[in-house]
Amino acid sequence: MSTIREVIDVDRTPEDVYAYVTDPSHLPEWQLSAVATEVLDEGPIHPGSRVRVTRRIGAREIPMTVEFTELDPPHSWGLHGIEGPVRARAHGEIEPLDDGRRSRVTIELDFEGHGLGRALVPLVVRPQMRKELPRDEQLLKDLLERTGG
Repeated sequence: MSTIREVIDVDRTPEDVYAYVTDPSHLPEWQLSAVATEVLDEGPIHPGSRVRVTRRIGAREIPMTVEFTELDPPHSWGLHGIEGPVRARAHGEIEPLDDGRRSRVTIELDFEGHGLGRALVPLVVRPQMRKELPRDEQLLKDLLERTGG
C-alpha cells in the first residue's frame, strides 16, 4: 500500500480547524470528490460514528460508509471505510503553530479495494487522490481563512 500524505499550514486555531474537518456536513465543501454526506448514528460524532459519503470516482458516484476510529480534539482524527468497493483509511493531525494562533494540518490516506474496487483503487482512486488531496487541503485552508470556519 502507498500512503498519500499532504501537509498545509492554516491561519486558524487548532480548535477551529478540528471542529471544521471533523464535521461530516463540511466534507463536500472542501473535498472535491465528496458529493454528499449522511451521518448514520444519533448524537454527536464519536469513535464508532458512521457516515455515508457519496464520492465521485472517475465518472461514477459511489456511496461508501466510513467510521470514525479516533477523535482526539483538537489534535487528531481517524476514519476507515467499512462498506463499499473502495475503503479509505484516513488519519489527520493538527499541530499548533505560533502559540496556537495557526495550525499545521497533516492528512494521510490509504485505500483498500473490494470487488470492483480492486480495479478502481490502483487505476482510478490513487491517481485521482494524489492530485486531489493537495487541492483539498488548499481549499480547506482557503475556506477556513476566508470564512472563519
